[in-house]
Parts: sequence; structure tokens; C-alpha cells
Amino acid sequence: MASAAETVKKIALELGGKNPNIIFPDVDLDTAVDYALSAAFFHSGQVCSAGARLIVHNDIHDAFTTELARRAEAIRIGRGQNEGVRCGPLVSAEHRAKVEKAVARGVEEGARIIAGGRRPEDADLRDGYFYRPTVFVDCDRSMDIVQTEVFGPVVTVERFETEAQAIELGNDTDYGLSGGVWTDDTARGERVAAALRHGTVWINDYGPYFPGAEWGGFGRSGVGRELGLAGLDEYREAKHVYRNLSPEPQRWFG
Repeated sequence: MASAAETVKKIALELGGKNPNIIFPDVDLDTAVDYALSAAFFHSGQVCSAGARLIVHNDIHDAFTTELARRAEAIRIGRGQNEGVRCGPLVSAEHRAKVEKAVARGVEEGARIIAGGRRPEDADLRDGYFYRPTVFVDCDRSMDIVQTEVFGPVVTVERFETEAQAIELGNDTDYGLSGGVWTDDTARGERVAAALRHGTVWINDYGPYFPGAEWGGFGRSGVGRELGLAGLDEYREAKHVYRNLSPEPQRWFG
């Protein structure tokens, strides 16, 4: 953006995100946990729109996180060519070190690990850049692990009690790329989705993309849009041509 400013070039930036995934208590727990795992750990969390910030209602928090941790521990990681593998390596040793530093920082802040938080112990994975899917609980908005994008297989869990609190937490971020809302109440889902300041909000889903739907974010998630009509506009310059069909003297200057 700084380089483009020197010659006033138009630019679109799709940057990062710390994306909320809000879970109300009226959902089917099995389905919501299933999607939450995919939202957080698909591509080992190396996705700009990863649902890395779970916000779960108090009434189902304990049951939800217990099942989330159980399934996270059961995820098979390894080389993608191997049958049954669901999480691959991180992109480099340097990036894994960055993820490990973020996890250590979360522990220092008082968050508690209930799954993962370590490299795999399998002998055949020691030479790769693997890291176990990690679940943090006892998290709050003041923590860096909650606010800073990790870009790895790490998910934090916060609690909420009211719809207003869920919205407030969901918007408490410097980013604004994407988010999810899980509820069996159609009106509530639409209210919360409308109130969240994120470029894409999924209701009772997480992660589908469509060529006809604009993609991009608010805040530090970038400027401009990809895909959809707005995405095409990023490649065009608007031009206005005016033609006077009956020009006559105006006599403004006498």
C-alpha cells in the first residue's frame, strides 16, 4: 500500500483475520462441534478466514469444549498422501516456531490448554513441521492469543450470556474478514449477522466461498473486494462521458 501510494495506484488488499464463530445454545451440539473443528483446523489453521475464535454460550460451554477437545485430540495429522490424515504440516520451521511462541504466550496470559499444545510424538513425523490441533479455554478479550492472528491450528474459546454480549465480542477485533453464527432461531441469526462488522458472515455454516459473492474484509483485514461484481470493479476505471444534444449560448460572461 505504501509503494502504491507514491504513484497513486489503485490497490486491493486481502489481509488477515481473527474470525469469531459464535455458538448459541439452541444448536445441535454434534453438528456445531463438527463445523467448529473444520473452521479452526482445516489446512492446519493456515487460512485467513479460519474460525480461530470460538464464542460459546455459557449454557453449553462445558459440554461443547469437552467434545471439541476430544475430537481435536483424535485428529490424525501427517502427510497428505497417507489415508485418514486430516491435518498436514505447517508451511515452514519458522512458522511452526511462531505458532509455538503464540501458544506459550497464551499460557502465560492465563488461558488453559485442553487439547494439543505440542508437537506430535510420532517418530515418523519428527522431521516435518507438524503441530497438534490446539484448544484454549478460559480465554478473554484482553489476551493476545485471542486478538492476534496465529495462522496455525489453534482455537480459543470465550463465553457469553446474551446476544448483545456475543455481538460485542464478535466485533472486538482490529480485523473484520469473516465470522460465523450458529443458532436455530432464524431471526436471531439474521440480527447477529447484520450486526457483525465482517466482510462475510456464515449462518449455521463456516467456510463456503462462491464466485458470485464478494470476498474481503473491514479494518485490518484489508481494502477492496475479490469475486462478485465488486471484485470485477477492482480491475476497472469508471469513466463518465457527457454529450449536450442542444448547445446554446449561456451568456454567463455577457
